[in-house]
Order: sequence, then C-alpha cells, then structure tokens
Amino acid sequence: MLTASALLALATLAGYSLLCAASPFGTCRKCQELGGTVVLDRKGRPKKAKRCRRCKGHGKRLRVGRRLTNHSRAIHRAGTR
Repeated sequence: MLTASALLALATLAGYSLLCAASPFGTCRKCQELGGTVVLDRKGRPKKAKRCRRCKGHGKRLRVGRRLTNHSRAIHRAGTR
C-alpha cells in the first residue's frame, strides 16, 4: 500500500514537472485571465477598473514548479562559477 501511494506521488510530481516544462505560465487565479477587475458603471456597462496586482495586467502567472526550477538553476549556476 505504501509503495503504491509513493508511486502515485512520484507519478503526480513527474506529471506536474512535465506540465511546468511544457507550459510555464498558468492563468491568474485572481483575475481569471482578464488582466484586471471588471466593474459596471452607473449605466450598467462593463468597464475595466484597474489591472491585477498579481499578474500585473497580463492574465498569466509563472507556475510554482517553474519558479522552483528557475531558482534551483540559478543556485546551481552561481555555485559552479
């Protein structure tokens, strides 16, 4: 049972690392790729209020796994020079 759960965890980790390598950017969870909040004006028409602080208005964010990969590469690069 323990080996099956360990294999499942390793398979999940391998799948996520492949996802981070293939597609390093994911959608912003705060604005859902809109780049900011949508507000209705007094007439009921939608307008953009301000850009999202998390993704800086792009709608995409760097995945956590990709951020860890980039950080580990930077540490390795700094240590081998």
